[in-house]
Amino acid sequence: MKRLFSMVLAGALLWGCLPAVRAEGAPPRISAASAVLMDAGTGRVLYEKDSHTRRLIASITKLMTALTALESGHGLEEAVTIAPEWAGVEGSSIYLRPGEEITLEALLYGLLLRSGNDAALAVAGHCGGSVENFVAQMNRRAGELGMKDTSFANPNGLNEEGHYSSAYDMALLARACLENETLAQMVATKSITLGTRTFTNHNKLLWRYEGCIGLKTGYTEKAGRTLVSAAQRDGMTLICVTLNAPSDWADHTALFDWGFAAYQASPLTRAGEGMGQLPVSGGLMPTCPIEAAEDLTAALSAGERAEVICELSETALTAPVSAGSQVGEMVCYVNAEELARVPLVTGREIPCDAAEPLGWLGEFLERLREL
Repeated sequence: MKRLFSMVLAGALLWGCLPAVRAEGAPPRISAASAVLMDAGTGRVLYEKDSHTRRLIASITKLMTALTALESGHGLEEAVTIAPEWAGVEGSSIYLRPGEEITLEALLYGLLLRSGNDAALAVAGHCGGSVENFVAQMNRRAGELGMKDTSFANPNGLNEEGHYSSAYDMALLARACLENETLAQMVATKSITLGTRTFTNHNKLLWRYEGCIGLKTGYTEKAGRTLVSAAQRDGMTLICVTLNAPSDWADHTALFDWGFAAYQASPLTRAGEGMGQLPVSGGLMPTCPIEAAEDLTAALSAGERAEVICELSETALTAPVSAGSQVGEMVCYVNAEELARVPLVTGREIPCDAAEPLGWLGEFLERLREL
């Protein structure tokens, strides 16, 4: 049974609820058919427009291609021999040649910066054994991320039956991409030369918008212009997704400007911060400190306060206790809606008290000493 207790962040945690400055007026009007603005730290949606409608997504598909490849266990230094069926694909290309050898790293940069459709097939074929198997892995990863309105039919985003996603789902994918350090570095790269190829990022926001850190552009005639981007300011990272947006650069600029004015980064907890004590039996110390395992910063607007519910799976501990053992979760709510969960862990190791008998073996040894 879980033990629950709640509190509104105050006192020592008051720094987590500093008021933000709310921008005057409503969110901007945008050209996109679907859009979402999300707090990357918590996944909280700050703005949405038809964000769960399934639409064609074009080359922003390649974010999942890159994430799946980087999580496949293949090294960036691996040499990939280009199969004939991976070359000569329609649309944007890095002009791979059959039989050519190129590193997986170069393929991924060509995939993300130049948006090479041929690079997408080569990455999929190499990392998945076959393109079909790799696409199945992409769909499994989408399920793990909670992308309920997403289905991938290929690794490059060309129009195909059964290939679609939503603005909200693509924002979930963007969060996962930013959490992968290698991928986050790649999508933030403006230009790079690898071997004989130089790749320049198609994402103009990297040059035009202060704090932009990626991620990916896309376009087909049927999908229209699609864009996933992220920007950082004053300790807060916002993710913006637009689908079928004729003025996507302007849409993202307006939504970021509004989001950074309307919300501010509010640290709710930090890794190692004490959240209480649990009693310990049979240990050298009678109690064990309980700590938050991770940092948590949320985008909050003026007047908003976060309530914390600590759900403990253990009400008492028995020595020996290992440091870092999870004993519950800290659940944060804003406006009665769950915002995020942070694991609660034991803050130190508690060894057994050697003077205290331990179960039947201790009793047996005690009797031996009495004989």
